[in-house]
Amino acid sequence: MPTEKKPRNQNLTVPNALSVFRIIIVPFFAWFFLKENLPLAAMLLALSGLSDLFDGMIARKFNQVTELGKMLDPFADKLTQGVVALCLAIRFPAICPILILFIFKELVMLCCAVVLLKKKKRPCAAMWYGKVATVMFYLSVSVIVIMDGFFQVRAQVFDAVAYVMLIVTAGMMLYSGFRYFQIFREIFHSDDEKYELDLPDEIRAKTVRESKREKK
Repeated sequence: MPTEKKPRNQNLTVPNALSVFRIIIVPFFAWFFLKENLPLAAMLLALSGLSDLFDGMIARKFNQVTELGKMLDPFADKLTQGVVALCLAIRFPAICPILILFIFKELVMLCCAVVLLKKKKRPCAAMWYGKVATVMFYLSVSVIVIMDGFFQVRAQVFDAVAYVMLIVTAGMMLYSGFRYFQIFREIFHSDDEKYELDLPDEIRAKTVRESKREKK
């Protein structure tokens, strides 16, 4: 006889848990960074970067890709990058213009995703150029934190390395932002059913049925 189990939410996956973990890390990173506990701040940032690297690999390998995960992953990226940029701007005012560019780009992308969700359309999943920009961002921030907190390099060397790395990262983020905006326009104006998404229905738990055979 077919039996019905309790509803099981298809979004309860390891990759989604890792994305939530990255979101939870953010305030702790900000606290330690602003309290000048740079070793712990750097460790948390590295942990966040590793979880970002592995959640996509796990999702694809074990077929745990979900619509919620496609939104949680970039949201965790944007939140992390925005807070890290804000912390850096407070500690190193000289690099504020580049960091403001980072934050502006992420806010525009977030607004585009909200617009698509209101139209019941599926926002774009993370693409390779977005991931490359994220890795470059983590790398740049980590180098800046290490130079300032561990090696105490000369001011001229610090400024030169920080500016070069952040400018290159900014270029990659602008490129990824432009590519994402092209995809946003395509989805916004498209009537293709593949872009349709009802978020509340997607998040709702689904009942799993399982057949049992009687043993003789």
